Amino acid sequence: MGSVIPLQKSANSAYLDLKNLLSEKIAEVEKLIELKLESKVGLIKKMSAYHLSSGGKRLRALLTLGSARLAGYDTLGKRDVSLSACVELIHNATLLHDDVIDESDLRRGIKTSNALWGNQSSILVGDYLLSRCFEIMVDDGDLEILKLLSSTSAKIAQGEVMQLEHKGEADLLEETYIDIINLKTAALFSASTKTGACLAKSNEKEKNSLESYGKNIGLAFQIADDALDYYSKEIIFGKKIGKDFYEGKVTLPLIIIFQRANTDERNFLIEIFKKYQRTKEDFEKTLQLIKKYKAVEASFQRAEYFVNVSHDTLGLFKDCPEKKILQNLTGFSLNRSF
Repeated sequence: MGSVIPLQKSANSAYLDLKNLLSEKIAEVEKLIELKLESKVGLIKKMSAYHLSSGGKRLRALLTLGSARLAGYDTLGKRDVSLSACVELIHNATLLHDDVIDESDLRRGIKTSNALWGNQSSILVGDYLLSRCFEIMVDDGDLEILKLLSSTSAKIAQGEVMQLEHKGEADLLEETYIDIINLKTAALFSASTKTGACLAKSNEKEKNSLESYGKNIGLAFQIADDALDYYSKEIIFGKKIGKDFYEGKVTLPLIIIFQRANTDERNFLIEIFKKYQRTKEDFEKTLQLIKKYKAVEASFQRAEYFVNVSHDTLGLFKDCPEKKILQNLTGFSLNRSF
């Protein structure tokens, strides 16, 4: 796995440095989210509070705040708080919907909302979060940001549908996989960081730089997350190992072994992904192929490329504490321990 494990401490430190730098702002984001999710409907209040208190890192909100600060947004302003809350609401709405689609029982090590209250309630509360998000955007009144975040919501939905469309395709192309994660994950990362630049009224070069920074972090983040599905038999970050496999999701480690496998091994993969359900024996045999072809290591190498691109895109900004922290943060997607 190369540098993935030894660098955990410094990667986690970068995340904590960003969180500490923006502690007052992120506290305001939390308060605003809580205020916006007030409802006279008891179940909405209960479910939204439960979901939002389940241990999320608020990484996308921190990226919005950090990018705005790097780009020169007035630290006394409040629009960064409002739009960071907006980004978090989009993210959490998609998680509520994802858990229904994936029929997930656990997220971050605790029961999902759909496991406790059912699929119908989870979808409707996810919709409620999105509606509150759009209220914030309209109140903000910036048409560029409104267009950016609304189009991002559409991209996320397209990515989820595209993933469903290709579910169970053992011969999925790597290019198609990148397209999927670019839409379903990286799009919101890039929108978060570009929003920061828009808040600061940055020029096009700076906007493009921060957009690319977020996009490439997002790609690395998702590739690493997918690789961890085959990394260990332990539970990591509350995610059961093999979850994607049993759900029929073909991610980069599987794509890599399909690229490198012989004919018999490819046929094996095609057949097990045709099945409605995969067995523990199927998973163990697949793990043997993962190890044989070093697919996890190869996945992390792909992710490292995006980390390096993300780091370098901030080169046009002047050296400052915010730039250093954001550049150090790029390794968090690969080396995080929470």
